[in-house]
Amino acid sequence: MTARVSHVSRVAGNTLGGSTSPYLRQHADNPVHWREWTPEALAEAASRDVPILLSIGYAACHWCHVMAHESFADADVAAVLNDGFVCIKVDREERPDLDAVYMNATVALTGQGGWPMTCFLTPDGRPFFCGTYYPKLGFLQLLDAVAETWRDRRDEVERASDQIATELRKMSAGLPGGGAPVGPVLCDHAVAAVLHDEDETYGGFGGAPKFPPSALLEGLLRHHERTGSAPALAAVQRTCSAMARGGIYDQLAGGFARYSVDPHWVVPHFEKMLYDNALLLRAYAHLARRTGDPLARRIADETAAFIGSDLGADGMFTSSLDADAGGREGLTYVWTPAELRSVLGDDDGAWAASLFGVTERGTFEHGASVLQLHRDPDDVARFESVRAALSAARASRPQPARDDKVVTAWNGLAITALAEASVALERPEYLSAALECARRLLDLHVVDGRLRRASLGGRVGESAAILEDHAALATALLALYQLTGFGLSEAVVLLDTALEHFADPDQPGRWFDTADDAEKLMVRPADPIDGATPSGASLIAEALQGAGYLTGSGRYVDVAQATLSSATPILARAARSGGHWLAVAEAQVCGPIQIAVAGDPSSDLLTAARRLAPGGALVVGGPVDSSELLKDRDRVDGVDAAYVCRGTTCDLPVTTVGDLAVSLGGDPPDGGTGAV
Repeated sequence: MTARVSHVSRVAGNTLGGSTSPYLRQHADNPVHWREWTPEALAEAASRDVPILLSIGYAACHWCHVMAHESFADADVAAVLNDGFVCIKVDREERPDLDAVYMNATVALTGQGGWPMTCFLTPDGRPFFCGTYYPKLGFLQLLDAVAETWRDRRDEVERASDQIATELRKMSAGLPGGGAPVGPVLCDHAVAAVLHDEDETYGGFGGAPKFPPSALLEGLLRHHERTGSAPALAAVQRTCSAMARGGIYDQLAGGFARYSVDPHWVVPHFEKMLYDNALLLRAYAHLARRTGDPLARRIADETAAFIGSDLGADGMFTSSLDADAGGREGLTYVWTPAELRSVLGDDDGAWAASLFGVTERGTFEHGASVLQLHRDPDDVARFESVRAALSAARASRPQPARDDKVVTAWNGLAITALAEASVALERPEYLSAALECARRLLDLHVVDGRLRRASLGGRVGESAAILEDHAALATALLALYQLTGFGLSEAVVLLDTALEHFADPDQPGRWFDTADDAEKLMVRPADPIDGATPSGASLIAEALQGAGYLTGSGRYVDVAQATLSSATPILARAARSGGHWLAVAEAQVCGPIQIAVAGDPSSDLLTAARRLAPGGALVVGGPVDSSELLKDRDRVDGVDAAYVCRGTTCDLPVTTVGDLAVSLGGDPPDGGTGAV
């Protein structure tokens, strides 16, 4: 066994105190001699001839906290680590490129992944053993085994690391290129495959754990708009209703947790992520606009309020709220019947327990329950009074910590969602918040003409932005441009940078997640699969698709179509992993639709165009020649006129809301007189 000492000081060797990552700062007081991922850290491992322990996690991760408390704060464990390893800590949200490389290695070696991720590497970064969470005793045993193997059987380490590196390079080759153009048949096939996997009883797709199918909901809504598919709309409504009424949604303060540990959406994994809530805001706002569903509208409004109040900072949006509070997961959020009575009194306490599904047995740990809302209350005033009282009482409990890191891509998703929700819900304040965020993000995160990944407290980090950052922010700026006139030139710069530095020059339509001039890792990540967030490739397809028509750039249009074609294997064989691809493909199959309203920027016709436009459509308004879509397009006989195009095919201009609705494939409003 490796010798251990009983005490390790608070250590000058830990270098995380100056990090721009709250996750790394959580470990700044560990006795472990943590380093950030730098060339110097790798060089230290080479000079000492010791392996690297790479630990990857994120600030809101419950099991990351558990392993930190059990092992990384422990003097005995720290002694072993400091003596035999160079220890590197990485925030997966700040360095998704590193996370992608070593997560692929972990899944390849163990069959599953997760965080905290625990990898052992050679000094040049090749992994030879990977896992996730380890309890203290098991971790100590593992450290001893790895140290002994490194010391006495180095040839085995070298062979294993070479084999893993070779397999990872094969995996990084990506999908075969040159797929057929997307079309309605492929989209219909993808939707049928998705609906086959729907849980029609409880909503969602697949079993536990259940993640919000955020991008997939948007894709299904766009499919319904194109085809009128009742099953697609019903699946969206079932899932949105089940999540909104379940424990995954915070019934007091709004906002969705990251996932449910059960198939019924009852018990969440309690961290709340900006990206989930941004994507779900878009889906719920779109559902509310299409159907008028009051539940969808309420959830969209409350989710927007949560993003602004709980995650807002300095005009931008922070990353997440922790799963834990006071050292316990979910402590802030769960209730017993006795706690409800103590806050509300016997009558309201019993009423609230019945309404929110709080029982003596409980749905969570120690007889506590996560609040659910299986029915709308008959007494709305009483409901709001109870919610206010419980919210006030909950505020006195230990609160989850917030990861104040501002991530470019996730803020881009939030900007897009808020901009679109401002139209869907008729909330101009959402547009104001989106515009402010975009301006501040550009001011802070663009350094020497290049985009950065993240900032903390007004200090931008060193990590370069990846493909998803460029793409999500470009899409957000295009959404703002359509509503405010701001953002088109800034979006073009981002897209041109992406084309120069992220596009695969040898395989049209394929994209790397890291730039060609970024740090060279063991492999260059290029993952087109949509996960909890859309892939960088599907996001760039959306941005290029819109920019092509808003700028008149045939190059953007061609690259967007090639990018979509490269994803046909995903939609054909793994449609649930291509939710955002489906949304972009549905827009492409529709044209995409462009609506240009010539005339007064505040006209009723332009307002109606934005309200009636299907998801993925492009809508601009203003005087003749004020934008690419209004080039040589003017009012008709002195009356505001709407020009509807699908791809490069355009209808004759229309001048009434009713005729516009018919042109877009719908019925005229209010019986169809066509009057504005």
